[in-house]
Amino acid sequence: MNYIYSEVQRILEKYNTRNPFELLDAIGAITKYTYEYTPNELKGYCMILNRNKYAVINGNLQKHEKRIAAGHEAAHLIIHTREILKSPAKAMKDFNFFDNSGRYEREANSFLADFLVSDEDVLEMIIDEDKNYFSAARSLYLPAPLFAFKLYSMMQRGYDVRNPDVLDSNFLSRDTERWIE
Repeated sequence: MNYIYSEVQRILEKYNTRNPFELLDAIGAITKYTYEYTPNELKGYCMILNRNKYAVINGNLQKHEKRIAAGHEAAHLIIHTREILKSPAKAMKDFNFFDNSGRYEREANSFLADFLVSDEDVLEMIIDEDKNYFSAARSLYLPAPLFAFKLYSMMQRGYDVRNPDVLDSNFLSRDTERWIE
């Protein structure tokens, strides 16, 4: 998935932001909120309709979850444009951010993990002897499962980092209060 990392680097250089909402604006996506779902249901979706990109975020999510949803949908809009356009419904719906059961979800999560946090910031966190995996993730404002995607990306690119977590596809169905304090 080094092409995902390369695409993230291209996007960072082009738009000079790590903020998912700014990225959605920069790529010309129209961001909307829906309040039809509970936080445990649909997290967000994206679609392309009449050549307009849309990212729809569950407005009932907590602030940190909205940030993750926005970034995840931006990732789909950037790296899966052709797939979205081929889809009969022309939308990618996400009920669980950390789903690693399908290629598109893994790629969106990998993109998001590399987009939100630099390798240097991760290395700084893991060098700190007082930080364990979960406290490093919290300090980086990442849910632990997304931190696992970041560490996996770094391992794939030759960094000597260890990933104590599995890529958990059911994380959001559990208590999200553990994410970030």
